[in-house]
Amino acid sequence: MKSKEKAGEAYLDNCRTTMVAREVVGTMLPFFTEKFGHPYSIYRLGQEANEAVASSREVIAKTIGAQREEILPTSGGTEANDIAIRGIAYGNRDRGNHIVTTKIEHPSTLRICEELSKEGFKVDYLDVDREGFVNLDQLKKTLSEKTILVSVMHVNNEIGTIEPVEEIGKILAEQKHKIYFHVNAAASYTKVPVNVDRMRADLLSLSAHKIHGPKGAGSLYVRRGTRIKPVIYGYISLSSLRPGTENVPGIVGIAKAAEIAFAKFDAYVRHMTKLRDRLIKGIESKVPDIILNGPRGGKRSPDNVNFSFKYIEGESIMLHLDLLGISVSTASACTSRKLEPSHVLTACGVPIEVAHGSIRFGVSRYNTENEIDYVLESLPGVIEKLRKISPLMHGNS
Repeated sequence: MKSKEKAGEAYLDNCRTTMVAREVVGTMLPFFTEKFGHPYSIYRLGQEANEAVASSREVIAKTIGAQREEILPTSGGTEANDIAIRGIAYGNRDRGNHIVTTKIEHPSTLRICEELSKEGFKVDYLDVDREGFVNLDQLKKTLSEKTILVSVMHVNNEIGTIEPVEEIGKILAEQKHKIYFHVNAAASYTKVPVNVDRMRADLLSLSAHKIHGPKGAGSLYVRRGTRIKPVIYGYISLSSLRPGTENVPGIVGIAKAAEIAFAKFDAYVRHMTKLRDRLIKGIESKVPDIILNGPRGGKRSPDNVNFSFKYIEGESIMLHLDLLGISVSTASACTSRKLEPSHVLTACGVPIEVAHGSIRFGVSRYNTENEIDYVLESLPGVIEKLRKISPLMHGNS
């Protein structure tokens, strides 16, 4: 758990992206300059690459309770979601046109569903409660004989809510006709136990850069026998579902990152949980007029802390913290360059003016208690300073 910690610095945006572990970089390097063969070639360099891809798929498969052949390398979580959702939609159009997801999904899911709705598919978006949990009764009432897919993220990337995916899987399994279940596990993988059989998941998306692996790499689990159609076409190397030459260094990288994370999974999770709770307790004791977004305790991902600070803008908080060497996210992390409030927080019932003041802190196994304490020393002064000049604060005083 050695950190790159420096005096007066703290990287706490690990829910958005993580640094690549040095061991991962070391494992990837030979596949750029030494073992650079095409994995479909039968000569030695090609077979070295092929074997590396196969063993990497095996590593990923074991961590989620799957078979190697069910792991499809992708360019990341976004592509994995796209192949899963559009692939099921197009491959099962003759059986139905109804898709169910939630109002707080990642944009890579919501935007795919928006496009499919323009193509004649009917999409229903489930409500969530104040802590971000899916309404299971609404799910049961929404399902119909036309439903072909339900897509839900395992952990919400903004507020850390661990969704009841096993219960959702059970509900779908009890239906009279087959409804495919896609789980976006990009935010939960290596932080929360993931098992495709317990979830009854047919498809599951993973992302390397969330687990101290490289950007531009991910995986999609596709259960054997799943009726799915390719959404892109081209040169078939190892898979017709995802054509094109495989990113061998990236595939090796995500497998190594997973291997490291699961070697000490329980210890790493305990460490992140301790830092998360230390940060939550510290902020609540030092800063008034705040709201913790998402649940507490075991129903929250160990790496996630999200607070709304009333009367001030999240962007201002983020920039002031950045001047102090502290990196965090504001609003919806994947759309934070817009001035719109977080769609996740508004779906949870947070007033727009309060949602604008939200900050997400993301911890990792590499963070330390000293870094958390530095944040707790720095944050109250930033909040106090910004509130002194905030017209919203004066309007409520």
